[in-house]
Amino acid sequence: MKEHEMGIPPLFRCPISLDLFKDPVTLCTGQTYDRSSIEKWLSCGNSTCPVTMQKLHDSSIVPNTTLRHLIDRWIQINYSKGYDLDCFQTVDDSFVVLKHNLLSKEPTLETKVEALEKVVALSEDLPFENCPLIQLDFFQMVVELALENAVEENLMFVEKALVCGLKLLPFSDLATLNMLKEDESKFTNFLFLFEKGTFIIKKSLCHFISAISSSLQLKELTSMLGKSKILIQQLLHHIDNKLDGFEESIKALSALSSVEENRKVIAKENAVKSLITYIVSAPKCQYISLFALVMAMKTIETLLVVESAKEEVLDHPNGVTEIVKMVFRVSSDNAASESAVNCLIILCQDFKDVREKAICCGILTKLLLLLQSQCNGRTKNKARMLLKLLRSMCNGDQK
Repeated sequence: MKEHEMGIPPLFRCPISLDLFKDPVTLCTGQTYDRSSIEKWLSCGNSTCPVTMQKLHDSSIVPNTTLRHLIDRWIQINYSKGYDLDCFQTVDDSFVVLKHNLLSKEPTLETKVEALEKVVALSEDLPFENCPLIQLDFFQMVVELALENAVEENLMFVEKALVCGLKLLPFSDLATLNMLKEDESKFTNFLFLFEKGTFIIKKSLCHFISAISSSLQLKELTSMLGKSKILIQQLLHHIDNKLDGFEESIKALSALSSVEENRKVIAKENAVKSLITYIVSAPKCQYISLFALVMAMKTIETLLVVESAKEEVLDHPNGVTEIVKMVFRVSSDNAASESAVNCLIILCQDFKDVREKAICCGILTKLLLLLQSQCNGRTKNKARMLLKLLRSMCNGDQK
């Protein structure tokens, strides 16, 4: 029977070799390793614990007899069930050395960048190969390295570290990112990188924001990010000026808007105005732009629970007109239609001027075309609701 079919408990594996312990011994740090692996590590001149990277004030090793007995018992049970316990793959301990080199203060920054490039290359084969990248928690390490080196002269290193982090992100524990909430200096450096970082750094941070906002474990952190005026202003700056990565900025802004308490802060920074201006000028044929348009429209819909956001639509010279256009657009899958219809339902209920302008812009024709299209049933139901609302309100206005 193969190793992965036997389900070897993680605690029974040596952190260096990742093989089943044969002779477990414990260091003064409390970490346990296989004797042969840790002796090899120490004989190479290393004076730190491979997992924690703590300096060893005592290099003695103590046999872990309790763990040894547990493993022996586990082997006996599995042997009695017919498992073949002789076939174990040996994993190269270069992963531990790679981690040590990244954490050590001795290598130059250029050497560390090369090490990060190697990690990026190794991560391409996840999750089927190179699992030590996850087991040794390279994700937390590279994110911390990026935030701890957030100074202008180290931006190349930070860029590579964040790219590396994104590669590992799908296979890692997102709760690790709570370090931003727990360490004020890390949060400050996160904002600094948004202001002073390269376009690749800013795009990477936007991806991290989207991932953070999607996790229930990180709701408090999402709220913390969404209440940062500096961060919101930077995102809107990218959108307003269509800087490289502005699509990622729209997605990040949309993600932060998913938390209710963030919406007033985001709306107060004139986000709706920026998003409408983007919709007006965005190319309507490119796939990436279409995705960004949908996200922009959904974000406007989310923010319209805030009164100041409604006023921004009314005050924008193209506000109502652009939303009406998004209800039905030829040569698109009308993915933004439902959000556009929902926006108009909200606005038409509150403002007579919006009802009149929407009708002048051809909303009735757009809704009828939408009802005849291949859009989903929910969108069609919303379209019928808006038609009914406009008709009843028009009759009321005439009385």
